[in-house]
Amino acid sequence: MYSHNMVGSNDIEASKKFYDATFQAIGGKPAITDDKGRLIYIHNGGLFLVGEPIDGQPATIGNGCTIGFAMDGPEQADAWHKAGVENGGTSIEDPPGIREGGFGAMYLAYLRDPSGNKLCALHRVV
Repeated sequence: MYSHNMVGSNDIEASKKFYDATFQAIGGKPAITDDKGRLIYIHNGGLFLVGEPIDGQPATIGNGCTIGFAMDGPEQADAWHKAGVENGGTSIEDPPGIREGGFGAMYLAYLRDPSGNKLCALHRVV
């Protein structure tokens, strides 16, 4: 259904430090930077971009928006979360762990990136 996700940033260098660390923690590579200065991450068939808004206005977070990243297991989610906190992110909501819900048991870890975007590491517990 999705082709890519993109978030805005007011500090590309802080975002690069954060996202390079979180993607590397789950086996990804550092960003490729395009000719417009956008950070491009390609991992597990997905495309994730970070850039300054093209309208010249400050980047803002989407209230109620969360971008979820699929994880291979709890250990990978924990590594992602740890890398994010150590590189400018903020741990939010409950600590990483299993939560029961309408979709069954899931291991979840939540962060806000340096620009305030809400992110989630998710592993479905079988």
